[in-house]
Amino acid sequence: MPEPTPSPASPAPDSPAPDSAAPRSGPHKVLLALYALFTVAAGARSAVQLATDAGRAPVAYTLSAVAALTYAAGWVAIRRASVGRTGFASVMLWVELAGVLAVGTLSLVVRDWFPDASVWSDYGIGYGFVPAVLPVLGLVWLRRQRRGAAIGEAQAAQP
Repeated sequence: MPEPTPSPASPAPDSPAPDSAAPRSGPHKVLLALYALFTVAAGARSAVQLATDAGRAPVAYTLSAVAALTYAAGWVAIRRASVGRTGFASVMLWVELAGVLAVGTLSLVVRDWFPDASVWSDYGIGYGFVPAVLPVLGLVWLRRQRRGAAIGEAQAAQP
């Protein structure tokens, strides 16, 4: 007996479910790895600094903790964006970029608040400026995701 063909309303048995978070590209995997790494790095840095000497640079250490939370949310957002849910990613990447630019500028203008560096101090110089470049790369990837989705939808609509 032949296998039943799936109806248009149901996906093919071997195709991923629409909500699955299967990676779609190499850049997606790199972004996820970088966000995971920076979540751990910023979180560990701030945890150690706040636990051992919170009074030395409370603003910088707290901002490193905020950076860790932002990277964790960015990881979730990019994971969701890989399956077409791009709204949260767009917001998070812009918030992250604004945070890096604000903290980077404050660290140069109000040096007294930063006797010790935060992850985003001096635009992430202690991390090779990756904190400043990462949200820009994420926004570029997101734009390509959206463009690719639009092209795919247009091709699917053609007879």
